[in-house]
Amino acid sequence: MSESERAQQQAADSGERVEIVGERTERETVFANPDGKTYTLRKSIVPVRVEKPGGGWTAPDATLEKRADGSIGPKAAAVDLSFSGGGDGKELVTIAEDGRSVSLGWPGKLPEPRLDGTRAVYEDVRPDVNLILTATVEGFRQVLEVESLEAAKDPGLASLEYAMKAEGLRVREGAAGSMEAVDGNGRIVFRSPSARMWNSAGPADDGEGVSAQSLAVRPLAGTSATETPSAPSAAPEAEDRPAGPVEEGDPLAGPGVGDEAAVMDVDVTQTQVTVVPDPALIADTTSAELPLYIDPSVEMNESERTVLSSDGDSFYNFSGGDNGMSVGRCGSAVIGGVRYYCTAGSAYTNRMYFEFTPGKLKGKQVLDATFAVTETWSFSCDARWVDLERTDGISSSSKWPGPGGPKSDNSWDQMGDRYVSAGRGSACSPSQPRAAIEFNDNPEETDENLTSTVKAFADGKFSTLTLMLKAKDESDAIAWKRFDDDAVIDVVYVGKPAVPTEYGLETGTNQICSKSASAPTMWSDPTPNLAATPQTVAGGESSASLRVYFDLDVKNTDGTWSDAKEPATGSESPTSGYVGDNHDLNKTWDAALADGKQYRYRAWTRSYYNSGDSILGGTATPFCYFTVDSSAPKPPTITFTSTYKECVPGACTPSGAPGRSGTVTFGPAAGDTNTAYAYKLSTDTAWRPWKPGATVTETVTPVDSGTITLEVMTKDSAGRTGQNKVRFLVDEGDGPVGKWTFNEASGAAVDVSAGTNAALRDDAGVSGATRVTTGRRGVVTENGTESEDKALRVGGTSYAATAAKVLETQASYTVAAWVRLDSTAAHATALGQDGTYYSPFFLGYCSGVNRWCLRLADADAATTSLDNQRVDSLDAPQTKVWTHLAAVVDTTARTLALYVDGVPQGTDTLTTGAWSAAGPLQIGRVKYRGSYVDPFPGEVDEVTVWQDVKLPVAIARDAAPVDADGKAYAELVARYTPQGATGTTLTDQSGYGNNLTLSSSGASLDGEALVLDGTAGAATAARPLVSDTGSFTVATTADVDTKALVGKPDGYRAQVLGQRTATGSSWSLWVEKTGTTDEPVLDDDGNPVLDENGLPVTIPVVTARWHFGRLTADGSGTSVVSDEAAVLDSEVGLVGAYDAHAREITLFVGSARQGDALAYTASAGSGEFAVGKGYLAGAWGGQLPGRITDIRLWAGAVTDATQVETLIGY
Repeated sequence: MSESERAQQQAADSGERVEIVGERTERETVFANPDGKTYTLRKSIVPVRVEKPGGGWTAPDATLEKRADGSIGPKAAAVDLSFSGGGDGKELVTIAEDGRSVSLGWPGKLPEPRLDGTRAVYEDVRPDVNLILTATVEGFRQVLEVESLEAAKDPGLASLEYAMKAEGLRVREGAAGSMEAVDGNGRIVFRSPSARMWNSAGPADDGEGVSAQSLAVRPLAGTSATETPSAPSAAPEAEDRPAGPVEEGDPLAGPGVGDEAAVMDVDVTQTQVTVVPDPALIADTTSAELPLYIDPSVEMNESERTVLSSDGDSFYNFSGGDNGMSVGRCGSAVIGGVRYYCTAGSAYTNRMYFEFTPGKLKGKQVLDATFAVTETWSFSCDARWVDLERTDGISSSSKWPGPGGPKSDNSWDQMGDRYVSAGRGSACSPSQPRAAIEFNDNPEETDENLTSTVKAFADGKFSTLTLMLKAKDESDAIAWKRFDDDAVIDVVYVGKPAVPTEYGLETGTNQICSKSASAPTMWSDPTPNLAATPQTVAGGESSASLRVYFDLDVKNTDGTWSDAKEPATGSESPTSGYVGDNHDLNKTWDAALADGKQYRYRAWTRSYYNSGDSILGGTATPFCYFTVDSSAPKPPTITFTSTYKECVPGACTPSGAPGRSGTVTFGPAAGDTNTAYAYKLSTDTAWRPWKPGATVTETVTPVDSGTITLEVMTKDSAGRTGQNKVRFLVDEGDGPVGKWTFNEASGAAVDVSAGTNAALRDDAGVSGATRVTTGRRGVVTENGTESEDKALRVGGTSYAATAAKVLETQASYTVAAWVRLDSTAAHATALGQDGTYYSPFFLGYCSGVNRWCLRLADADAATTSLDNQRVDSLDAPQTKVWTHLAAVVDTTARTLALYVDGVPQGTDTLTTGAWSAAGPLQIGRVKYRGSYVDPFPGEVDEVTVWQDVKLPVAIARDAAPVDADGKAYAELVARYTPQGATGTTLTDQSGYGNNLTLSSSGASLDGEALVLDGTAGAATAARPLVSDTGSFTVATTADVDTKALVGKPDGYRAQVLGQRTATGSSWSLWVEKTGTTDEPVLDDDGNPVLDENGLPVTIPVVTARWHFGRLTADGSGTSVVSDEAAVLDSEVGLVGAYDAHAREITLFVGSARQGDALAYTASAGSGEFAVGKGYLAGAWGGQLPGRITDIRLWAGAVTDATQVETLIGY
């Protein structure tokens, strides 16, 4: 029994929910509910626990302490954080997570800091300047406190240069003076909000400086209907009273009310951060307005929160502290004849935002959702309405009035509202202590949509969930309230069912299923066992109570189908109780089936909840067709007699190798007389020919490693058939005789094929070539540490070569490499091996035909031909993209073959005898007529050579490299982040240099997004960014403008991203408009808004679907379509992948896979990569209206939701 199942049982027995401790994260807690079926996920906006160094969890505590090594750090934080203990300033602060880190250094010596709770104060780092580091649970704040005007005018503060070192990360500028540290896949690990500076110009004796304790004893009478707020700009008088305790009052956390502030310019390189204080603010600050504060800070990239103020201030990732932060109008109001004021300065209005990421919500079926946050104070004892609204996303650069939306408060949809007052304690009667204010859908108010919104969020329909707290009436000062930073969402859920696996007529431990109605399986047993294994959507594996429902139909004489008679125990399995994900189930159909009748069955996974009264059904399997004939042969016997062994429960031994034959004998079941047998392997596309005999022995030769299925059909003299199936495990066979990954820091390239045995290694010396951190495998994890894979940059006179012979080229061999060709101006050879005059093989590029090519030299003589034994690629190369090349020379079959990206390009005949080259293997050059020629301009990686013939499946697998967990290696080859960008060029931040150029009209960069008008706006790169015939992944975050789509015709296809060909599309990611409906406009109470004639006001609502595949002018292209309607006017994460090994395309919305992978024929692209428009029928069209906030492309194909989450972050 799993931990979740045990917790379910304990909760049901006790009547109280039980935590599933193994599901804990820093921000997430999972409970099994007393109903024994559902679970509750609590998502917290701030960490509620942190991991202890030795394992386990502890409460967060940012209090600083001195460590044994002399450094300073917090007692318990969500990140590894270290402050300098004094001395050399080069290691001022280091923040790290999972082996990746960013360090900042101070230019000079540091005194030993004075510790004050969470603060380390380095006094007088410059005259009258203190450096103060404040630890938080999620990062740190760094503030320079300038105490005198002389210090403020110190030339040394005119430009602050912090030394920086990043390990496993790249640091870049973000929007509005912010910074981001990203990993090799472009995911943000740490972020720094806009660098700010501020003075102390605000009122020194503001009402906000009054303590909550002193206010708590002052009785504030409730307001009456006649009392109205006074003018908010009126200055406090002697009899006026403050309405609340300190709000935005910590001078080290940000500007307070009335303080003057400015955003500073920041320049970021990989070794230095330069912060330029605002000279105007320094010049305008008087001695009475000191201290002056200069603040860059760094935090981890998890959930975000902010408060935005109408006076221009923002409080990104604010800390609730003792008193919280406010929402509503901070002004003044008369209560009981006394004027109470929120601020002694000018009135302002605040809105509070919390942004959640999906996390454990993925794969869950949301049944109910509740948002809660603690109200710490209210203006008066009388309740006022507070609204919870969904908005667009926030960032550290967000400013008033907040992220965009169609409503007057910039929101999109109401989640709920509450009429509450809390926090004043005994000042009210009865007492009103601070309290968690919960928002949950009210069934009587149709405009409250929290649960449905969280459900859509869990389904991946939009990337983040941003919720705004605001006063319903933002002109009412009495509606002013304060809230803590402890926002949570409690989600009741069950696991979402998916299509069952391992379905079919059960034979032993395997299943037989014919999906063709015209070729049904013949089955002799009239009470068959129907098999299926229930599954859940990724993320819901541990949270479902499952059964399988079996639907069996019989074919009628008129060709129609009707339900077959149910078994006595019904059509479900199990008949009582439930199972978890991936439990093998079957149903014996004991209502005997009729001889001679055709049947079909399919199966569903069912997820139960609400004490078993409610059922959630998934998608059904395909139909399995069979005909019952009790006189037909029973499943034949299958017995391996050499090389291979059948897999049985608990034992599946690898043996043999691809291309290595084994024998297997087929025989009749007891009592049968069979006359012939046929078989097919799971790698075959058709049955092998019938072979006559009562017992038959066949030779099977698998072409792939891994688990292979052998299916056998037999027949008797009457032509009746029976079937059986077994599995066997094929070993990988002999490994390579040489493999070079170039992942060393410097020096020789180590031959990793020999492991640690140095005597067997053929290391390759490197001459002039350099390592670059753009290797084909992308981000790799070794010994728990992430790093960026390296490749070898060769060209000109640069190369690598072994010291001695590696291959015996007189025998069969295979060679392969990943290459990235910079130019097609001249011949370029990636691999060869020295003879006296020639290499026996030339694998690379031939400029005369503009093709990849494999050429074999006829002989090792002073002159010989390279054209008699030759294969050229089918398509011209795509430059500056990773491409897999492989060559196979088979001296037994006397053939040579070339592969590009795992796809066979053709073969030729060995017309002369293969000859032995006794010299070293060359990488990046080749020997020709006794000299080295054809230098390869570009990069080479993952060079592998085998002393045998590799079959096509093995070549395709080498062209789709995977890690130890079977996940595809993926190299980020393009990344565009519009945040902070302006102008007409969007820089490629991947290091590959393929910048996007904006169109002359209709496209702009607003510092947050690439904005496209849907008419002329687009952005393009001059060339393909990936090899379109190899595996690749594209990801983007798109916010499509509904209003602009209203005027487009149904069927309009707006391209988000795509690669053109000479006449059309190689691949595209697009949204297709499917219709428009008129929906009524509702007011805040959910009632229809009426026009002057009393008729309901309506707005047009567009429906659309996402597509990934090939976009064609006539709509005939192949594409995977989203399961549900596209969410428009919101940021949606979209991922498309092409798996060249499987030759399939896949679409994800968020991390949710859409439908099944679809067979796809790749097409090599040429010309521009385009954002916001598509190339169809020789012309550009399909312009996209909306905003793009993220564009990334990888060489390599993601395969499942887990990899989308870990690699891409959607």
